[in-house]
Amino acid sequence: MTMEYVSLPGETAPPVPDGPKLCNGDEMRILHNAFLWAYEQAPGLARSAPAGDVARSEFLGQWLADLDATLHSHHESEDVLLWDKLEQRAPACALHVGQMRAHHAQVAQLLEEASPLLARWRATADPAVGEELADAYERMLEVLKVHLRREVVEVIPVAERVVTKEEWAAMGDHSMAAIPRNRLLPQLGMLMACSAPADRKAFYAELPVSVKVLWRLVGKRQYAKQFKLLFPGRSVPPTI
Repeated sequence: MTMEYVSLPGETAPPVPDGPKLCNGDEMRILHNAFLWAYEQAPGLARSAPAGDVARSEFLGQWLADLDATLHSHHESEDVLLWDKLEQRAPACALHVGQMRAHHAQVAQLLEEASPLLARWRATADPAVGEELADAYERMLEVLKVHLRREVVEVIPVAERVVTKEEWAAMGDHSMAAIPRNRLLPQLGMLMACSAPADRKAFYAELPVSVKVLWRLVGKRQYAKQFKLLFPGRSVPPTI
């Protein structure tokens, strides 16, 4: 799923402070596209494991658990490192920050609901539990479609004017800490696959040389292998 990042009728963006951009928030659109795509797939995955096929539910469940952990950590990084700064440095954005906090609370509640269901489903491959989990993910997607779009449209332009490059990078570092290093490269592939070609190239260009080398040597193959196992019969989306 690729989101069209525009305001809908009745939505009003806050004023953007004067001055130069201190950081670049383009990567947020790339990350949000990946979350939207992944949570669009999640209900189908939760319904796809044959009854009693614990090996399959465990494999799929690990991917879903990593997805949930990444979303939680991403939101936590904003809760801890972004919202207070925006309220203090751009008071006209305070109402929109309040809406972002409320969206985060909704997502946190749904993640809390999904967590025990996911654990049970991974251990049992019970279709009834998988259906409950799928329902939680469908409701999660509906919240995210509103939240992720409005954050990019309304909040990120303000953040680019009042948050430094170093402060912005600290949020990314916090989010990455949620996933074990041996599973980060396939997630990198997902980020690129869910991006428009121009965004993908720009995102890849900003990666450290060491990450580019790892991606070329092992990451691209890891991503393709994981995708084929997750979605048998589907073509692997292109990356770089």
